[in-house]
Amino acid sequence: MRSFAEWRLLLELSHRGLSVPQPVAAFYRREKLTYRCDLITVRIAHTQPLSAALGAGPLAASGWRAIGAAIARLHREGVDHADLNAHNILLGPGGSVSVIDFDRGRVREPGAWMARNLERLKHSLEKISLSPDRFTPASWSELLAGYQAS
Repeated sequence: MRSFAEWRLLLELSHRGLSVPQPVAAFYRREKLTYRCDLITVRIAHTQPLSAALGAGPLAASGWRAIGAAIARLHREGVDHADLNAHNILLGPGGSVSVIDFDRGRVREPGAWMARNLERLKHSLEKISLSPDRFTPASWSELLAGYQAS
């Protein structure tokens, strides 16, 4: 019943004021040996995935810092995002950053998982960067600076 677990997590994170999709409904149906799960959330308007933004051009240093700060806020709340990648970070107007897709996510005590979240994101950014100027060591340094400053 992963859809219900994600719904409950998103509801809790929304109540904590984190920039995540607001959950609306969850569905689960078992069919013999398989099952189907669905989750409906409120669309975060006027955003684009980080991966799409990087496809259009390099991100400013302030954008990287904002992403780092958003991840730090999640980590301070103990949120372990099981699939933190460039497709699950949404960039919006005014430098806003939201994080989506909390399937298998959970709240837990601080630990080594925090570094693993960051490493997973770094690997994703290295993998999708089609042009060498889209994600550089300086980009990662700015992201980490935003993470550490928050």
